[in-house]
Amino acid sequence: MEEKQLIYEKSVPGKTGLTLPETERSESELLAGIPEKFHRRNDAALPEVTEGEVMRHYVNLSVKNHHIDRGFYPLGSCTMKYNPKLNDKAAGMEGFAALHPLTPCDAAPGSLRLMYDLSEYLKEISGFDAISLQPVAGAQGEFVGLLIIRAYHLDQGRLRKKILIPDSAHGTNPASVNMAGFQTVTIKSGPKGIISAEEVRNMVDDDTAGLMLTNPNTVGLFESNIEEIAKIIHDAGGLIYMDGANLNAQLGIVQPGKIGFDILHFNLHKTFSTPHGGGGPGAGAVGVVEKLAKYLPSPMIEKVPESGKLYLDYDRPKSIGRIHGYYGNFANSVRAYAYIRTLGANGLRAVSENAIINANYLKALVKDEYEMPYDTVCQHEFVLSCSRQKKMGAKALDLAKRLLDYGFHAPTVYFPLIVPEAFMIEPTETESKNTLERFASVLIEISKEAEKDPEKLQNAPYNTPVRRLNEVKAARELDVAYQG
Repeated sequence: MEEKQLIYEKSVPGKTGLTLPETERSESELLAGIPEKFHRRNDAALPEVTEGEVMRHYVNLSVKNHHIDRGFYPLGSCTMKYNPKLNDKAAGMEGFAALHPLTPCDAAPGSLRLMYDLSEYLKEISGFDAISLQPVAGAQGEFVGLLIIRAYHLDQGRLRKKILIPDSAHGTNPASVNMAGFQTVTIKSGPKGIISAEEVRNMVDDDTAGLMLTNPNTVGLFESNIEEIAKIIHDAGGLIYMDGANLNAQLGIVQPGKIGFDILHFNLHKTFSTPHGGGGPGAGAVGVVEKLAKYLPSPMIEKVPESGKLYLDYDRPKSIGRIHGYYGNFANSVRAYAYIRTLGANGLRAVSENAIINANYLKALVKDEYEMPYDTVCQHEFVLSCSRQKKMGAKALDLAKRLLDYGFHAPTVYFPLIVPEAFMIEPTETESKNTLERFASVLIEISKEAEKDPEKLQNAPYNTPVRRLNEVKAARELDVAYQG
């Protein structure tokens, strides 16, 4: 039976879980080095419980939320794959974890070497000529990319105002465009789920600064017209930015910098195995072609040719400037470095190949039960529609809530907006065939429930710590107090 009591409700005066030995020093001696104004006047309001009760308290809390170590997490676009604990161990090594951010370069050659080598690996993986590790989120990487586009056009003597974005784009794309001072121009996706060169050609004019494109896109399809589209944009004097959210499908297969893209942000916290949900921040390294390298954030890690010594180069007059304190999220850089070194070139390619196989296998298992708006070979993820189930009385949200009762996290729902009642599913490469088959069987079973008893889905979930909420009421009457 689930533990219902709060740890404070278990508290009994005098109960203790301490096993520390008595000190020979008095309380006044222990406090002598602490200024009087910091002395506590009353005991801390902590529960008095045993060590076992404390441990059970935190273990019970850990299983109330769903996480990748607990179960399948097919959250489309987020690449919620298993994160090897080896990478966390590497990031926690004392030489990295205890390094002060103001340590002089001469005293931190190992850390500089790691960041330099990671940049070189990312250049090789992506096909770009220069990398900055400074951004600490994918959205911040987008913002940096757009500031680079802005700086490039200002350097040409004129600031263009328009950025083209597909109608299937991530919501952060138009937000970043607006923050960087540009205007969004929406390109409609074609019937096959990708944008056409003709549509781009019709939208481009002499005020077009560039195009933002996720590839593979948010319906899980590779933008096969990209080389022709790139030529259209470049001939018009614009630049092409690639949102790297879905790079997990391209490792060792496609180098975006070699097929027409000018700028890319990496999600080190997706593709390169840094855990999500750890309180942030993430890591959104940015790669660019040679002509844009001078605009990257300052400082950059450079090498003295003669000696091979690494240093931080602040002498960058064309740089967009610093966009984050110090040199990015260093712990995430360590994790990404460990991941890449562990897998090697062949292993990274296997990551993407298996991610693509898993997505297509899962899609094939459920395609007869759900509508498939783009029923073709997908990349690392796919989007299905719950429109058929909605006609029976159960919406996509209802099916997503019901999945929780079976121990699965729900996929991304209602995105992308171009698919009605969307389920966006990304199984990732780390899930087994058995897990995919069980998930597919549950999706099919829930669809059958929608047909026979839609009301059951409308009231789901039933087995979670918190049942279905009235979300409108919760938003209007915010109350986070615990009720016993």
